[in-house]
Amino acid sequence: MILFDTDICIEILRGNEVVIEKLLRCDERVAICFMTVGELFYGAERSKYKFKNLNLVDEFILSIDIINTDFGILRKFGELKSNLYEKNIMLSDADILIASTALTKCSKLITGNVKHFNRFENLVIENWIR
Repeated sequence: MILFDTDICIEILRGNEVVIEKLLRCDERVAICFMTVGELFYGAERSKYKFKNLNLVDEFILSIDIINTDFGILRKFGELKSNLYEKNIMLSDADILIASTALTKCSKLITGNVKHFNRFENLVIENWIR
């Protein structure tokens, strides 16, 4: 199973043909992290077309697997956040939770935000946006 980062979901919702084509050719099961769900709803709430975008997010959420938090993800979160702290690297908890989910439940993370996620050792990253 592969995990989509929030930016990939946004590109799908915006109709990015490159990302959608890659999704259509993908033969792996696709999921998103519970944190991504929150980020998508946050973005829709703050958007100019709030109700339209909330409906788009609702429809998208119904079409994809969601990985909810569990003990393993939260334990990995603590480890990753501690490692970043020791290196004096600041990163949002949302990104750390997404990385934790990918590392414990998925084979790789699909993201355009390689800069944030390449800080995590052993996290396989694929950029579908470039």
